[in-house]
Amino acid sequence: MTTTESHVAQLARFDRTTAFWGPATMGAAALISLAAAAYLLFGTGLGITVSDVAIAAGAVLGTFAIIALVEPIAYFPTLGRSAMYQAFMIGNISNKLLPAAVIAQARLDARPGTRRAELVAGSAIVGAVLVHLTSLVLFVGLLGTWLVSQLPAGVIAVTQTYILPAVLGAVLLQVIVSARSARITVIALAVAAVMNFVLVPLIPPLGYASTAIAVISTVILAWVLRRRTDPSTTPTEPEGDAR
Repeated sequence: MTTTESHVAQLARFDRTTAFWGPATMGAAALISLAAAAYLLFGTGLGITVSDVAIAAGAVLGTFAIIALVEPIAYFPTLGRSAMYQAFMIGNISNKLLPAAVIAQARLDARPGTRRAELVAGSAIVGAVLVHLTSLVLFVGLLGTWLVSQLPAGVIAVTQTYILPAVLGAVLLQVIVSARSARITVIALAVAAVMNFVLVPLIPPLGYASTAIAVISTVILAWVLRRRTDPSTTPTEPEGDAR
């Protein structure tokens, strides 16, 4: 067996393992997360009815159903299948795991959408989780109260206001650099600008679905306005990314 055939066989075994343990692990996590709600409903005698649960579930679905549809579509090209299971199991995707994956892919020159980029994303997520857990134990569990008490009130206020925009802004820039497509970048920025500064102010209810509309519109426009090329002259994926 050649080296290439060995790599293909290993990736095929990796895909089979992912296809089994990914859904199984997420299914088990879903059952565990619902166990507390089931206990409150059936085991506490608090008078919670099925109707109450249905109303609460409807409110949650109405708020997050669109996000649940859009996020997998938005994250999959960068993370790949195996890293998607990791990311949705862990959470904090947009402000922690996706930035880690994007930065690692850029540093290792792994083009998003390739198998190499998927493996790099999975490794980056593991590293991000280890750093996160270490910082939680150290700066929250051991030093949290004392450390916050030593910070000036102004610093805390500024941190709470600007930390998320700073993280997401850095990630946005990194994604633009990694994508290396001025056309798609212009389309995405134009769609976001129109959505935030024109459509949502004119039709406020669109704010609830603005992310979904922006993502779907960007995908459609990027496909419609794509550069048509002869398939026979389209460059193939670099060998390093195909592994």
